[in-house]
Amino acid sequence: MRLYLVNPFNPLVSITRVSDNHWNQYRVWKPLSLLVLAGLTPPEWDITVVDENRGEVDYSSMPLPDIVGITAFTSQADRAYYVAAWFRSRGVPVVMGGIHATMCLEEAMERVDAVVTGEAEGVWAQLLKDVERGELKRVYHGSFVEMGQIPPARHDLLPTGYRFGSIQTTRGCPLNCSFCSVTAFNGRRYRHRPIEDVVEEFKLIREKNVLLVDDNLIGTREDHIARSKELFRAMIKANLRKRWIAQATINMADDEELLSLAAKSGCLGVFIGFESPSVEGLVEVHKKFNIQKGRDFRASVQRLHRHGIMAVGSFIMGLDVDKKGIGYQIAAAANHYGVDFLNVLFMTPLPGTQLWEKMASESRIVANSFPEDWKYYTLGHPVAIHKHLSWNALLEEMTISYRNFYCYRRMLGRTVRTLVRTRKLVTAFASLAANLSYSHNMRLDLQTYKGMDLTRGEVLEEPAYDVEAVSGVVGAF
Repeated sequence: MRLYLVNPFNPLVSITRVSDNHWNQYRVWKPLSLLVLAGLTPPEWDITVVDENRGEVDYSSMPLPDIVGITAFTSQADRAYYVAAWFRSRGVPVVMGGIHATMCLEEAMERVDAVVTGEAEGVWAQLLKDVERGELKRVYHGSFVEMGQIPPARHDLLPTGYRFGSIQTTRGCPLNCSFCSVTAFNGRRYRHRPIEDVVEEFKLIREKNVLLVDDNLIGTREDHIARSKELFRAMIKANLRKRWIAQATINMADDEELLSLAAKSGCLGVFIGFESPSVEGLVEVHKKFNIQKGRDFRASVQRLHRHGIMAVGSFIMGLDVDKKGIGYQIAAAANHYGVDFLNVLFMTPLPGTQLWEKMASESRIVANSFPEDWKYYTLGHPVAIHKHLSWNALLEEMTISYRNFYCYRRMLGRTVRTLVRTRKLVTAFASLAANLSYSHNMRLDLQTYKGMDLTRGEVLEEPAYDVEAVSGVVGAF
C-alpha cells in the first residue's frame, strides 16, 4: 500500500519563499505532524512525505498512491483543497486533518473523502485498516492523547537541506488568549512527553539546529517549570550537541536556574508573545499573564541575554485599542525591551478562536469568500474590519514599525552586541540572518498587498495610504 502525506504551500507566506529571500531557508520548518503520523504507520506501507514548501511538486510524475493524507493550517486550506481535488479526480481517496479541518469540518467534508478532527494519533491505525478494507469512514474524531503514546517522528523521510529539524515535547497551553486556537485544538491541560522519549528522538534528528514546536515550552506553574528543568538536565547529560529555539512565555526569564539549564542544553533563542505595548491591549486579548507581578520586560530580556539566549518579540497590530501611531509604539517597545528580532502580526480571526466568534457576530470578517480567501489568513494580511485602522492604515503602521526596528544601523548594532555578548560567531550570524529575513520579507509582503482589494477594510475616519509610496519607504531599508 502506498501513502502520500502532503504539507501544502501558500505562495503568500513570505517566510517559505526561499527563492525570493535566501535567508528564509533558516525559517522553513519540517512538517512534524506528518512525520509523527508516518511513525505510526505500519512498516508494510510505502510512505512519501511531500513538503511543498521545499519547491514545486509534479504529482503527475509520481505513481498514484492508495491514499493521500493532507494537513493544513487555515492559510493552507485553499491549496490543500486544490491538491485534494487533483488526486480525487484520479480516483485516489484523500483524508485531511489538522487544525483547519477540525474547526471547519463541514467545509472540509465537502472537498475530501475523510476528515480527522483533533489529535490524530488515537485514530490513525484504525483509519489505515479501513483504507485496506475499502471502508474509509467520513469522519474520525481524534481525542487528546497521552503523550507517552506519541512515537518518534520519521525524521528520515524528508531529504536533507533543511536548516532546522523539529520536535515536540509538550501539548496544550494553560493560557487562553482570544486570538489563539491552541486551546480549542490541544486543550488547556499542559501535557508532557516522557523526557526519555524526547531525548531519544533528539538523537534521530540530523540537523544541528532544532525547533521545539511546543506552543508553550515551559508552561506557567511551578511543576511545569520543574519538568522543564528535568528535561534540560537530561539533554545536557545526553550531550546532544544541538542548538534549539522554542516558544515560551516571558516567565521563562523569572528563573535563573531554568535559564542556565536551558542555555547549557543548547537554547539559542525563544519566541515570546508580548502581544501589545499597552496594558489595555493585553487585557483585550486576554493575556493578563504578561502583566502579573509587575514584570519588567526589559529586565527579563536582559536576563535572557546574560545567558546567551536571544529573544524574538512578537506583537499583534489591529486590536480594538490600537490607533494611528501603533506602529511606532510597537517598534519603540521592542527597542526598549532590547529584543533581538521583532515579529509583527495583524490581528486575525482564525476559526475556532474567541476572536473569530466575536468578529463574526459583529459582521467584521471581510475576507470571507471561502475557501479562496483562506490564503490571506497568514497573520500577515488584513482580513477583517478594525475599529480605528483601515487596511491601508494598517499597512502604513506595519511599515513604520519595521522601518524603525530593521533599519541597517539597528540591525548591525544588534548583531555586534550579540557577538560581544556571546562571543560566538554562529550566534551572531543567526542574529544577522534573522534580521535580514524579517526585513526583506516585508518587501515581499507588500507585493502581495497590491493584489488585495484594500478598500474592503476602509475605516472612514482614517486617512488612506498609498501602497506604492509605502513600498518605496520599505525599499530604503
